[in-house]
Amino acid sequence: MSQYFQIHPENPQVRLVRQAAEIIRQGGVIAYPTDSAYALGCHLGDKDALERIRRLRQLDDKHNFTLVCRDLSELGVYAKVDNGVFRLLKANTPGPYTFILNATNEVPRRLLHPKRRTIGLRIPNHRITLALLEELGEPLMSVTLMLPGDNLPLTDPEMIRDRLGKQIDLIIDGGACTVEPTTVVSLLDGDMDVRRVGLGDPEPFGGSRGSE
Repeated sequence: MSQYFQIHPENPQVRLVRQAAEIIRQGGVIAYPTDSAYALGCHLGDKDALERIRRLRQLDDKHNFTLVCRDLSELGVYAKVDNGVFRLLKANTPGPYTFILNATNEVPRRLLHPKRRTIGLRIPNHRITLALLEELGEPLMSVTLMLPGDNLPLTDPEMIRDRLGKQIDLIIDGGACTVEPTTVVSLLDGDMDVRRVGLGDPEPFGGSRGSE
């Protein structure tokens, strides 16, 4: 049975955040809240935990995972970012966006797009997530918590416990999240392309609410 931590969304309890980080370091898979939907996460270098998430979500090897980072300095370790892209990211993070960027050699090969060295990265605006990332000192491998057969992500931590309580190691209850995923923006080769319109405003990247 998974552990279940009720963590305050505005003032996360340090003791629980530390325990959550230790579960991740030991190979655990967690469900945690973000500024969009709930997500599944695990340690950056843990192949077994990654495969557990793939099985839970029934994902093939072409599905892109996201590296959830605490700030732009961390993002710069894992993605190739020029000055123009950096300014754009600085103006729009933290927030409910996932950015597709060219990956550096720091990113494990199994996380990359199978045909291109690209990776999804994001900096969420959520105190629990940011506290957890600060304690970990590195990004989380992450994917939206939407189970096979569902049309929307899970948003209620009690429902997450009912459905996944025996399959993951920790559920962080930070209150209900939205059902909207992040807005996905490709920033490859100097071009901006809104791949998916979600919770984040697509307008700064040339998109609009009326198109996806």
